[in-house]
Amino acid sequence: MSKIYESPAAALDGVLFDGMTIMSGGFGLSGNPESLIPEIRKSGVKDLTVVSNNAGADGFGLWMLLESRQVKKMISSYVGENKLFESQYLSGELELELNPQGTLAERIRAGGAGIPAFYTKTGVGTVVAEGKPVETFEGEDYVRETWLRSDLSIIKAWRADPEGNLMFRKTARNFNPNMATAGKVTVVEVEEIVPEGTFDPDCIHTPGIYVDRVVLSTINEKRIEKKTVREREAV
Repeated sequence: MSKIYESPAAALDGVLFDGMTIMSGGFGLSGNPESLIPEIRKSGVKDLTVVSNNAGADGFGLWMLLESRQVKKMISSYVGENKLFESQYLSGELELELNPQGTLAERIRAGGAGIPAFYTKTGVGTVVAEGKPVETFEGEDYVRETWLRSDLSIIKAWRADPEGNLMFRKTARNFNPNMATAGKVTVVEVEEIVPEGTFDPDCIHTPGIYVDRVVLSTINEKRIEKKTVREREAV
């Protein structure tokens, strides 16, 4: 059975439902599933819990789902420049579970690896640890964190073969590989679909065993969130 779907809408057909948890790859605007997010918006699915490092930027990425009021809760590590995210949280409209970035990454990795909980020093003695078990190992306190898993993971990769083996390009790798392992269903949009046997096995970042559906990207804007430039030096 082929994992290749003809469109982003077709790749999401039958997997969306109200109240579901979605993991969305990306770091800032790098590696966002640009083609899949608009289709989730069009579907009208609501009361979503979304796990993502951040929630896009004005007019782009997960911002679309915030703007349409389809997200009930965000599990994130960075509110950043997203004013809509900030305003919805401060008004009480949006529930937020804020995580240290490394803890968020490890919770996702643990979900994919089947590890229900782990201990970390990050957050001990702060509000991050409130209500969580704290234990002492070798004289140091550690807070217990639990795994994160999702009903659906939406991923952006560079290349895929028909078996769903993935390669990511540079910074776009970020949270995407871990999220691919932690979803009950993983849908991947890619810039290029290559023939079977193209990849050197040592160069595969995510094995196809974790991937359920693959679709060619229809949007590859790759917007820069904040451009910083300097004056060109005189020759």
